[in-house]
Amino acid sequence: MGKAMKIKGLFFLLALGLSSCQRGIAPGTLEFPKELVQFKAISEKPVFTGTGQETWDKQIRERGFILKEGKQYHLWFTGYSPASPLKLLGYATSKDGLAWQRTSSQSIHPGQWVEDVCVLRWKGNYYMFAEGEGDIAHMLISKDRVHWEEQGNLDIRMRDGSPIKPGPYGTPTVFRAKGLWHLFYERDDRGIWLATSTDLKTWTNVQDEPIISMGPDAYDAFAVAMNQVIYYKGLYYGFYHASAFKDWHEWSTNIAVSADLIHWKKYDQNPILGLNQSSGMVLKNGRGFRLYTMHRKVMVYESVPN
Repeated sequence: MGKAMKIKGLFFLLALGLSSCQRGIAPGTLEFPKELVQFKAISEKPVFTGTGQETWDKQIRERGFILKEGKQYHLWFTGYSPASPLKLLGYATSKDGLAWQRTSSQSIHPGQWVEDVCVLRWKGNYYMFAEGEGDIAHMLISKDRVHWEEQGNLDIRMRDGSPIKPGPYGTPTVFRAKGLWHLFYERDDRGIWLATSTDLKTWTNVQDEPIISMGPDAYDAFAVAMNQVIYYKGLYYGFYHASAFKDWHEWSTNIAVSADLIHWKKYDQNPILGLNQSSGMVLKNGRGFRLYTMHRKVMVYESVPN
């Protein structure tokens, strides 16, 4: 190889490293482990659905959320009926994450619109972040997972401290890292924004543009919204749902990776699940993960063994 070729090669390698650092991923890292992107169905049938009867939860929709504490699984879901405009909160439990039992035939939080939920436990309390009517994010608090107290709509500010522009801000996904609360939210599903808070009262954008935008590929050209963020093997992984269709008639589950929660790289083989298997989230299961998709019915998948 001639001297000129060696110099060109060196600059090419340096450029690759710079590109990786700019997007927040260290060069040479295994960005998308197999256990986070390759899944097979545990069952061809859903493990949880709406009742199909004339009840408040005849159907379920959007993102439910599952926590495992000890040997018990906890599922919060949104039920609705064509007879009512309200989207209401339900609760079910399971010993194995597969067979679920509703704890009540009624909504556990009647009278208030609660959907697209995200639940975290922190210092003895459970914090629920959810959409209300008009896709406005709000927060609720509980000590027992069942009885919830409304805390009001989330106060999100631009970087200069002014309120964000009026309009929907939904699918709130909250993750605590580096001593801060991180809120991922969408605006009409046309991008994912990030705001942080120290007190769960005021949230300030880290930037006033989306940290994850739609496109440029077809699978997420018309909608993106975060479902869950996890920390795994030194990196952050975001599972998000997306649509390739202008009318949103079909959704998919996708993944992106970040080293700093701000700069994200999408998996180049997204979607990891299509055909309306969306609003996905994972739980650690042995050496791999279970992936639950939530929209309209709860399906469950497991990591493909190495």
